[in-house]
Amino acid sequence: MRCGLALGSNLGDRVARLGEAVRRLGLPVLVKSSVYETAPVDCADGDPAFANAVVEIAFDGTPEELLARTQAVEIAMGRPGNHPKNAPRTIDLDILYCGDATIAIPALTLPHPRLGERRFVLVPLAEIRPEMVLADSEFSVAERLEKLDASEPDPRVLTPEW
Repeated sequence: MRCGLALGSNLGDRVARLGEAVRRLGLPVLVKSSVYETAPVDCADGDPAFANAVVEIAFDGTPEELLARTQAVEIAMGRPGNHPKNAPRTIDLDILYCGDATIAIPALTLPHPRLGERRFVLVPLAEIRPEMVLADSEFSVAERLEKLDASEPDPRVLTPEW
């Protein structure tokens, strides 16, 4: 199944950490966005900027198994399992979608419930899958991006290749 993952880091060599996370997942990458630099959202004043990207991977397990895998990578890369909300982080991996699955359990909601509100996710996702319509919306990713508040600036490309 095709699954979308949002990646973010705002500590250390941010771009290298995104690449390391993808390698540690050990899953086929079908397509990946550029890496974008974004201002921290809902974080403390003075927190460093994030590097964000989206990858679409092939995965043959359940969404819950993918969640366990992404959380294991986060912990292996130095992100504590029990961390303060919106604290600076070496790596953050969020599952955006797994095929057409819709899930609402305490540990995982798919499609990701805040995907449509987050420019730092929609911009890289629109780069790789602008036409995709997720199960929770009648609008494509590109249309969802167009509907966001225009006062928030688009993230800037850090690197198209990583």
